[in-house]
Amino acid sequence: MRNWLVLLCPCAVGVALHLWLLLGGPGRLPAGPLPFFPQWELKHYDVIVGVLSARHNHELRNVIRNTWFKHLKQHPALSPRVLVKFIIGAHGCGVPVEDREDPYSCKLLNITNPVLNQEIEAFSLPEDTPSVLSEDHIVSVNFRVLYPIVITSLGVFYDADGVGFQRNITVKLYQAEQEEALFSARFSPPSCGVQVNRLWYKPVEQFILPESFEGTIVWESQDLQGLVSRNLHKVIVNDGGGVLRVSTTGEGSWSHEFTDGVEGIAGGFIYTIQEGDALLESLHTRPERFVNHLKNLEEEDALLKEESSAYDDIVFVDVVDTYRNVPAKLLNFYRCFRLNWAVDRTGKWQELEYPSPAYPAFACGSGYVISKDIVQWLASNSERLKTYQGEDVSMGIWMAAIGPKRYQDSLWLCEKTCETGMLSSPQYSTQELTELWKVKELCGDPCRCEER
Repeated sequence: MRNWLVLLCPCAVGVALHLWLLLGGPGRLPAGPLPFFPQWELKHYDVIVGVLSARHNHELRNVIRNTWFKHLKQHPALSPRVLVKFIIGAHGCGVPVEDREDPYSCKLLNITNPVLNQEIEAFSLPEDTPSVLSEDHIVSVNFRVLYPIVITSLGVFYDADGVGFQRNITVKLYQAEQEEALFSARFSPPSCGVQVNRLWYKPVEQFILPESFEGTIVWESQDLQGLVSRNLHKVIVNDGGGVLRVSTTGEGSWSHEFTDGVEGIAGGFIYTIQEGDALLESLHTRPERFVNHLKNLEEEDALLKEESSAYDDIVFVDVVDTYRNVPAKLLNFYRCFRLNWAVDRTGKWQELEYPSPAYPAFACGSGYVISKDIVQWLASNSERLKTYQGEDVSMGIWMAAIGPKRYQDSLWLCEKTCETGMLSSPQYSTQELTELWKVKELCGDPCRCEER
């Protein structure tokens, strides 16, 4: 029978054999405020179930303890053969959520001395830099907004030398991965805009670009001549005090497939910072937020120690507990395999490291089973394996190197849906999980129960 284990866990759930090997084996010493390895009895288990769980998800863990985990422990045949452990990062992020670049990482939003209530030129050329035409007809640059801005004008590099603007150039702004431009400006001899220093600008329709917006500016010459362009590192960048970041493909934020033409700067844009008063207030209250946040982390550590001592079912791994660190949290997890899954370049599942447009076959994060030899391979190579944006796609990339035999089971569900005999279904609330288990115990099927 295979339906003894119903994984109705909204957090990522996976099954791994000999988990202790993956975490470094016995004998490794604790190195932090939380013990990494609870001293459970080392004996043979046929299956070890690892439940990836965020530090703050106490209620979700208790629902699991009171549903299928409780059933498993009370089952006379299964309880001595199966071990269940919650996998939790030993360290909380020391940066309050409000002060992070995005809620999925632990990177500080490092804005200092923001330039408010005035227009800002994003790029400019040093005075001693000659304006030389390149052979490039299309040049583009990628950027990320860290605090809301409005772009008011787009511009191009061009020295008129007293003869006026003599080029035909189009400048467009794209949102990452979108084919349609948000707005554009066309420069020509009869309509060349306004010259400011060594750039020519034209106004554009104004949109607020929100925090985490990722865009590409593309300059395209409509003439036989190339553009006046420079390498990013030879241009002065004004980030307004840290409200935007210009990125290169070499830095891993965008893959070459999303970069039109040659990477570089062939002009610029003018922008203003929005919500300036709110930004100043946030910067003023930041020290107090950090003090309160660190105090909350200490209280969270204490609660986790108490929980671990009470239930003896937690493994603390030596990572900062954020979504971006889920792959490092445990090199594991896999299921119904997703084939040719497109790589996301934006949002929660933004991939910063994997260059190809599609991932190898991988299991969605709902759950999967791997054999002992694969766990041993992961354990022995854990220091060399690169982590990607999620534990599920990371596992698929790692497994592509060794080509294991895959077994697909349609009852490992990737979406929130209820099917008779399901082994896993994600994204349920604590109340929904509790109700599903009650229905299962009453009728044997969590999805439907006819009154008897």
